[in-house]
Amino acid sequence: MASIPLVCDSPHSGSNYPSDYGYSVALADLRKSEDTHVDWLWNAVPSVGGILVHANFPRSYIDANRHLGDVDLSMLADAWPREVTPTARSLALGNGLVSSLTTARQPIYARLLMAKEVTHRIEHYWRPYRSALADALAVAAPQGPRWHLNLHSMPSNAYERLGRVAPGPLADVVLGDLNGLSSSSAFTEFMADAFRRRGYKVSVNDPYSGQDLLRQFGDPENGYESLQIELNRAIYLNEQTRELIPRAVQVREDIVGILHDLAGHIRSIYPSLS
Repeated sequence: MASIPLVCDSPHSGSNYPSDYGYSVALADLRKSEDTHVDWLWNAVPSVGGILVHANFPRSYIDANRHLGDVDLSMLADAWPREVTPTARSLALGNGLVSSLTTARQPIYARLLMAKEVTHRIEHYWRPYRSALADALAVAAPQGPRWHLNLHSMPSNAYERLGRVAPGPLADVVLGDLNGLSSSSAFTEFMADAFRRRGYKVSVNDPYSGQDLLRQFGDPENGYESLQIELNRAIYLNEQTRELIPRAVQVREDIVGILHDLAGHIRSIYPSLS
């Protein structure tokens, strides 16, 4: 298949837990922050000419979708050498650059981390992931417009997790474009329609609007479309065991169809790619 300027990335689907992690909670509880199997759901990306990048390490160890400044200093035993700019939400939920809490708000560590531990995670995991994604985008579109899908899954109790009153049932799919800053309204609507035509309930920017990778790579005014896609885990996963449920096969087939729709859309804009 001829290549197209499409890059998809899954920064939170990693499930290989490094030996130096040093967590103090049950692994089953820690794994609830994973976007388990998201890389599998989207692994047809190369078959339509795109590039798929996904993490092998878990987001709770270090989150490739967080800014380097999103550090909770109360986790550290010694001085941090960089500027810190944690958000109120990441401090409350304990899910900044390095997570301090599980999704059930349990402390992950029975110790303080050394600054050199976090630096090691940045240099050997965070930075290589960001470089791999930037390189993939550069290869896919050396010049001109490009399309970037930032792939995730969300817990079925997302509103509760965020401390918000649910306005209604959680959507099957939540698209995030930083409230119009990372993706054009036309592209966001194109993807929303692609899911809706297959029977999925779609919400835009509620309850998730996107994070740091969209800020870095999205610039729709210059043709750089970056869109976050959150799938409700209940439609494909047993959230307790992390095992796929029977419907997962259909979800994956629907995603294959959506990828073909997107590839056709891109080729219609640039016939020379056909």
